[in-house]
Amino acid sequence: MDMETIRRRGLVLLGCGKMGSAMLAGWLAGGLPAASVWVREPSPSDWLRARAAEGLHLEGLPEAPAIVLVAVKPQVMAEALPALARFGGGATLFLSVAAGTPIRLYEEVLGAQTPVIRAMPNTPAAIGRGITAICGNARATEAHMALAEALLGAVGQVVRLSGEQQMDAVTAVSGSGPAYVFLLIETLAAAGEAEGLPADLAMRLARATVAGAGALAEASAESPAQLRVNVTSPGGTTAAALKVLMDAQRGFPALLREAVHAAAERGRELGR
Repeated sequence: MDMETIRRRGLVLLGCGKMGSAMLAGWLAGGLPAASVWVREPSPSDWLRARAAEGLHLEGLPEAPAIVLVAVKPQVMAEALPALARFGGGATLFLSVAAGTPIRLYEEVLGAQTPVIRAMPNTPAAIGRGITAICGNARATEAHMALAEALLGAVGQVVRLSGEQQMDAVTAVSGSGPAYVFLLIETLAAAGEAEGLPADLAMRLARATVAGAGALAEASAESPAQLRVNVTSPGGTTAAALKVLMDAQRGFPALLREAVHAAAERGRELGR
């Protein structure tokens, strides 16, 4: 199965909120014809309606789609998925970006012979800077996995997991992780304001610093640890701050470990 198969047989997008829209925009920009896409979305956006004017289908379904991409919220899954059960059984690949929904749920609704790939993207996908982790069931072939990588690659990097048991940890690190970084920006700006900066200037400094440091960490051949050392002069201002942040009991190491563990545990609870 490849992109040509998708063009010929069609792709069904179940749910077109922020994540679904980001992926769809990436596919269309990459050359997938709008007429090869069927979207099931109860509240189509103006942007989506404009794509319908270009040939995208907002009603009906193809006879035997190459792939169904599930991008609905977990709470509506029980209602939305059974409507596509006729595509289960092997001919159609199901690719899920729905958080907290294990592969076994798809197999229960669609049949054990259905190839299913579970993916965990994150919100920077909205600007093509996401990272998505994927894993497949026993029926998902190498060709299926490669196709999933090609589709999800439209919104950023893609990594493969050795098994679904890693998904809760991935969710806690990269799925939920953007929220931790946004909180860092908020609190860094608030701390700057507390030291006497105007609120708008403190926020501008904090936002640009976090974004710039992230870009440097991604672009540099040096490790984040080495980049940190590079900024830290002995006995200087950065060293004074890091003495607080790296405290074993109340600093970043203990706090983030506890936070990521809490997110992973919650993911395990939701998946049961």
